[in-house]
Order: sequence, then C-alpha cells, then structure tokens
Amino acid sequence: MNRAQAKLIGIGMGTMETLTEEAVQAVVQSDCLIGARRMVEAVYRAGCRSKAVYYEYQPERIREIITAHPEYQKIAVLYSGDIGFYSGARELYGALKECCEVRGIPGISSAAYLAARLKVSWEDAKLLSIHGRRQPYIYILARHRKTFLLFGGKGQGEEFVSRIREYGLTGLRIWIGRSLSYEDETIVYRTGADIRPEDLDGLVVLYIENPSPLPGDGVSIRDDAFIRGNVPMTKEEVRAVSIAKLELSGDFVLYDVGAGTGSIAITAALHEGARVYAIEKKDEAVELIRQNKRKFCTDQVEIVKGTAPGVLKDLEPPTHVFIGGSSGSLAGIVRCIIEKSPGAKIVLNAITLETIKEVLLAEEKGLLVDVEIIQAGISRAKKIMDYHMLAGQNPIYIVSAGAGGRRGREIQ
Repeated sequence: MNRAQAKLIGIGMGTMETLTEEAVQAVVQSDCLIGARRMVEAVYRAGCRSKAVYYEYQPERIREIITAHPEYQKIAVLYSGDIGFYSGARELYGALKECCEVRGIPGISSAAYLAARLKVSWEDAKLLSIHGRRQPYIYILARHRKTFLLFGGKGQGEEFVSRIREYGLTGLRIWIGRSLSYEDETIVYRTGADIRPEDLDGLVVLYIENPSPLPGDGVSIRDDAFIRGNVPMTKEEVRAVSIAKLELSGDFVLYDVGAGTGSIAITAALHEGARVYAIEKKDEAVELIRQNKRKFCTDQVEIVKGTAPGVLKDLEPPTHVFIGGSSGSLAGIVRCIIEKSPGAKIVLNAITLETIKEVLLAEEKGLLVDVEIIQAGISRAKKIMDYHMLAGQNPIYIVSAGAGGRRGREIQ
C-alpha cells in the first residue's frame, strides 16, 4: 500500500471567496478531514465535504488518528489563515514525517486580508500574535511604525487597554478588523486614548500605527535618562562593557540579580527577543524598576521581588546572568544557576576584593569556568574655572565566566 498523504491546508478567512481552488480540491478529494471544530464548520459552510471528520488540533492526537486508520490515504488537516503564520502546522510537519507524506497548501492570512482592505503594505510591518499566548507586545508597538496583531483570548481586551494606558501609548492609531470576509465584517478605527475593551472581544486582528516609535534594538541609555532615586546604579560606561561581555544575541533569557534601578535589565531588554527577570529585594528599588520599565516600554522585564538564590528556583532557565549584587551569596547563586542551566554566561560587577575572593574560590571549586577579570577605572572631566580636571570614579571589577558543570565541588 502507498503511504498516506496528508495536506496541511490554510483555509484563509473561512469563506468560499477566500479559500483557494487548491484548498477546495484537497478537501473535496480527501478521505478524512481533521481540524478544530471551527475550522471544519467553516469549510462545510463553504460547501466542502469529506467522508470522515475528526475534531482535533493537537499534533500527537492527529498522528494517532492517521496511524490508527491506514484506510485513509488522503487526509486534509485544516488551519485558519495561512499555515506559515502563527500556525500549528509547524509542529505537525515534524509529528507526521515518519507516518505519511506531508504537503502544505497556503491560505490567506488575516493580516494580509486586513492590509488589502486598508490599502496598506505589510512587508514593512511587524507581525505578532497574542491569540492563546503571552507576548511582550508593548515593546513591539512602542518601537515599530506598523504592527499587525492577531488577537483573541478571555480578558485580553481589558488587559490590552490597561497596558496601553500604563505605558503611555495613547497616540497609537488602531484599526480593528472583525469577521473579516463575512457579511457582518467590520473595521473600526480607534486611538490608544479611546480604545475600549469591548472593541476587542472575540477573534480580531489589529493594524496599529505608531507615529513616533522609540529607538529599537540594542540602543544604549544615558544615566540621566533613568529614574534614579537613592538606589545605586551601574554607571553607563560600566554598563556598556558589562552588556558587551554578556554577548547577548537572538532570543535569550537574562537574570539581573540585584537589579537596583533596573539599568542592566532595561538596557538588555532593548534587544528584541529578550526575556528579562529583574531580581531585587528592596522596596524602593522594585518601585524604581517598575517606573523605568514603564518609561522605556520594556514589558519583557518581569520584576521578581526577593533574595537570590531562593527566588530563582521557580524561574525558567537562564541563558545569561548578570550579578550586580549578591549580598554574600555568590556561591549559592552560581550553584542554583548550574542546576538550572549549566554553561550559562555569567557577568558580575564587584567593587571589593572580598567579592573577587569569592569569584576565585568559585573558580577553584569548578563552579565558574573560563573566568576573565578586568578592572575599569572611569574618570569624568569637570570644568573648574578656566580648566578641565578629571575626577575619578571608584574602580570596578567586571568578571565574565561560564556556569560550571554539575560536578563542580561545593564551596565549604
């Protein structure tokens, strides 16, 4: 018997007008139709039929259905919009490759459809979905002139409006598309100032324009741009070297331990794809991090109040760790990181020789590997009458290393 053929089909908006002819033929000719109930009912309304129907969208369950029924030689699996745009088809390709031949049939995405209706291009826009997922969309909206946002989830409308207000993005221009391609299709215009939670009920797609986007990826921040208070802060020259030593790139998870004002956490979060945890025990510092997070629209920063290493245990494993303050618990913090993510990149700042002693002992015991220690001495020129004189700041040690393996001996 020939191997079964599964076609993963993007059904567009779900109307006959937005189904491609190839998609229609694949459904009509199939022995078995699989998809979420909403997808199946959509193609049935469009006049497409199949012999057997299964309401399922989980990749492993779809694989079980196909392997349990060798009589099905032509299988159609349905997805909304386009299979290459926030679609479960990506996982299904891998799940089915051993049991059948797999082919994809693209559809019209809701973003492409709305762009056509609004007479705007989408190749220069950021594409994002928060349908059934959590995303740091404030960072994206604040830094891109054009964004298409797939929406849909209980309570998301209220949360969206609240966050737009919290981060001061009231100048956004927002077009809301609902029931696209259907007879009751509506496209409503709002601003960030007047949008309401009820505007966002159900499955909608948003086109958002930001007339004044903030600077994007990897931009440095001057010290005087941060809200400071009386909390110590890593100065901008030291911050620049420390961030460089972290070697951040792509998607990463950073712990900022002893975050202070959040200057490292906020600067790191200016990289798109960042997820940052700012760990801080002092109430005043926590409030300053919250204020700076709002000011720079870095909603990828999650504030964790408490003392490391205790509060690190329930966080996702880090790829990178910055330690600005360890309160004498450096060994315990590094042990925790080793357990969660051996090999993670660690950078720490120290102003005392006692901390450097802890670093060298951690290296000796195998907790830190490939240790590099540099000392930075920063001086700033000040004008005194007709002269400029340099005033030196306290020298600081910048240590970079990797978290050792699980066999590193414990520090006694």
